[in-house]
Amino acid sequence: MPPEKTSEKPAGTTGDPARRASWHLALMLVLTFSTGIVDAVGYLGLDRVFTANMTGNVVILGMALTGSQDLPILGPVLALAGFLLGAAVVGRVLRRAATGWTTASTWVFALVGVVLAGLAVAASLIAGLPVEPGTTPPPAALVVTTVLGLAMGGQAAAARRLGVKDVTTVVVTSTLTGLAADSRLAGGSGEGWRRRLGAVVLILAGAAVGAALLRWHVGAGLGLAALISLVAAVLGHLRAHATR
Repeated sequence: MPPEKTSEKPAGTTGDPARRASWHLALMLVLTFSTGIVDAVGYLGLDRVFTANMTGNVVILGMALTGSQDLPILGPVLALAGFLLGAAVVGRVLRRAATGWTTASTWVFALVGVVLAGLAVAASLIAGLPVEPGTTPPPAALVVTTVLGLAMGGQAAAARRLGVKDVTTVVVTSTLTGLAADSRLAGGSGEGWRRRLGAVVLILAGAAVGAALLRWHVGAGLGLAALISLVAAVLGHLRAHATR
């Protein structure tokens, strides 16, 4: 008799696609919250620099080039460079991987968590942090800024690869646009409003938490963001490889 055919599927392809998409959405929303924390630490603790929201960084850099209000130039440039490098490296790595959550995705999000944890410790040891507005940040603070941008660029590229609509973990302007333009008020269906509103509220809440933790300890916000990234990596990996 011929051997029976099996219906075994590769890890990460089992289960209802809708449930898997919902799980990815939940994890990306959690990482959006951690992004708010990181940007609060960057803006308030690293001389008004965004290390995840590159739109804000570009605007600050543009104003700084005119000499407006002693805005920083070097910090935003380093954050931008780090972000682009991180996104490019992770994009190249994941381009060879299968779609959806793969082992490579797990490694990227876990590595982001490890980097954030290391930066939390480093920031706690750097004299002159948080940086007072209008003062020159110490060289070590600029290193922290660059590496934060690198980590956030990698996270954004990994999130983009998952393809969760409206939730990139680092951008809310396009999400707000979709929320308003597709709303019933604008004559649309209002589809996806919960997802979009959730992303906006969570990055807002993350920024508030990051600002509050900065009053307590300069590394506290980065430590919490690191924990969130590591937990998201573990949960995503377990879910992707679960047999259902």
